[in-house]
Amino acid sequence: MIGDTRNDVAGPTADAYERVVADLEAAGANYRLIDHAPEGRTEQVSALRGHDLALAAKCLIVMVKIGKKQTRYVLAVVPGDARVDLQAIRALLGGTYVGFASKDKAEELAGSVSGTVLPFSYHPRLELIVDPALLRAPELYFNAARLDRSIALATDDYTRVAAPRTAPITAAP
Repeated sequence: MIGDTRNDVAGPTADAYERVVADLEAAGANYRLIDHAPEGRTEQVSALRGHDLALAAKCLIVMVKIGKKQTRYVLAVVPGDARVDLQAIRALLGGTYVGFASKDKAEELAGSVSGTVLPFSYHPRLELIVDPALLRAPELYFNAARLDRSIALATDDYTRVAAPRTAPITAAP
């Protein structure tokens, strides 16, 4: 994280934070900001925010190869207590190979550092796919493109603003 726990962040992280807040404001979304100790791991930050792990939007950048020449990237969003099913994403996109994107590529596409990836795609090469299990609760939580601040957002407003593709991408326990 660049900067400290106040609003003086800089660089791409600040841009992503400012953009998501501006988008939520412009859409009249029902959300609130939650300040907490810097943390990017879903389990720990959920405890800091005081909610059930299943309500956290865990965001992972996945690379899908389609044949030898085409690569697609997916922002996979699953409940915090679940694991992403890479093979489901591969099958969904008709891929021949699937794996997690490198940290550098993930941060480039997300516009924020690892542990702060938003459940919104602001990059044209990043397709947003959300597991429907995350959308069952009335509210979801995620880091706000920074380690020290999160957003609690009404799920209906999330689906309205993010307009995600929904598909079952959660691995069976």
